Amino acid sequence: MRIAWFSPLPPAPTGIAGYSASVLPLLDASGLAIDRFVEADAHDFVRRHRRAPYDLVVYQVGNSPWHDYMWGYLFQYPGLVVLHDARLHHARAARLLRERRVDDYRREFAYDHPGTPPAGAEYAVEGLRGSAFYLWPMTRAVVDSARLVAVHNEFVAQELRERHPDTRIERIRLGTPEREASPHARGQIRRSHNIPADGIVFVTFGLVTAEKRIEPILKALGALTARGVDAHLLVVGASGFPGLDEAIAEHRVADRVHSTGYIASDRIADYLSAGDVSLALRWPSAGETSASWIESLAASKPTIITSLPHTADIPSLDARTWRPTRRSTPPIAVSIDLLEEDTALLAAMSRLADDRALRDALGKAGHDYWEAEHHVSLMADDYRRVIAQAAALPPGPALAGAGWPAHLTNDYSARAMSIAREIGVEPRWPSG
Repeated sequence: MRIAWFSPLPPAPTGIAGYSASVLPLLDASGLAIDRFVEADAHDFVRRHRRAPYDLVVYQVGNSPWHDYMWGYLFQYPGLVVLHDARLHHARAARLLRERRVDDYRREFAYDHPGTPPAGAEYAVEGLRGSAFYLWPMTRAVVDSARLVAVHNEFVAQELRERHPDTRIERIRLGTPEREASPHARGQIRRSHNIPADGIVFVTFGLVTAEKRIEPILKALGALTARGVDAHLLVVGASGFPGLDEAIAEHRVADRVHSTGYIASDRIADYLSAGDVSLALRWPSAGETSASWIESLAASKPTIITSLPHTADIPSLDARTWRPTRRSTPPIAVSIDLLEEDTALLAAMSRLADDRALRDALGKAGHDYWEAEHHVSLMADDYRRVIAQAAALPPGPALAGAGWPAHLTNDYSARAMSIAREIGVEPRWPSG
């Protein structure tokens, strides 16, 4: 089977690039012939597809600019859409409005959210951004056009099935490979950031944003250190939070916060080895399953997570009561209720800083859970299944898209065809 795979790939500094890079070799080894299409060479897809049609196109779609280039192909060449975020509004609005395609944005918003007052679109048109975007996911056209949509947790899968009964929705596990830290990485990284060998280090991974609850984390860290705990925060990832320095100063933890900037995936295990507890908090959430959280489980690190609808099936300890959320399964994390976030987060960080035995127990249970649920080989198994299913399904409505905004299905070839005819060439442009 010949597959066209649209995704950012390393060295692109995005988690989905690493995700694709980890699973593709396993799919290659299973006999699939997969051509990779990153933004720089995606234009070559049409020529190659017409010469030798692909059996399936796979799109790795997320809520960031790294996926903007795929929108020119999604509706012309329907395939398997792997939806990493159940909300695409932030990136889609940014792209259309940056290009001053205001009317296209309005039309697409109206199609994606029928019945919503037009004023909903004006929120973004007027330059406002932020958490209100989570109210309007802007995924309807993408989901309805696909042969099959895959997501990483059952909550989001069921939510999409209810909204899109005519589209096949499947869950595939999000997996990570086993990584081994360098023998002396823990000590070397701590020394490079002036972190004492016996200090307690909390780690956050990935792009630093308000949604990852960086301000509540800094507040809790300040309270913890004020009690005399030798606690530090290792911030691993590029900053997308403009007020980070001000927040660090406000909570008086400048000597306790150590930022690394973006690191490549082959250094993840090293930086996790330098930490004692991984913080994987989210709010608001796009329904994503956190790859950095799964990397932490694989590294046997205890984790603190936010209690959300799509994380409800994760066995955890409730930080308010220290009771397990699921009696039949050992807890693999400590969960934080958003309604009591400040007190619960401080309680969780304080308890894990003091209780080495609990850290070890959560770390071991987390690793076992990763091995049973999130190893990259399991993700590859799921991909083989959904690729076979998607290839056997007919395309979505695509070019015939009932009521779709014209800009989604326009291939923008009219001018080229007109020029060709003017010079006496009759273009042949078969549909894809």
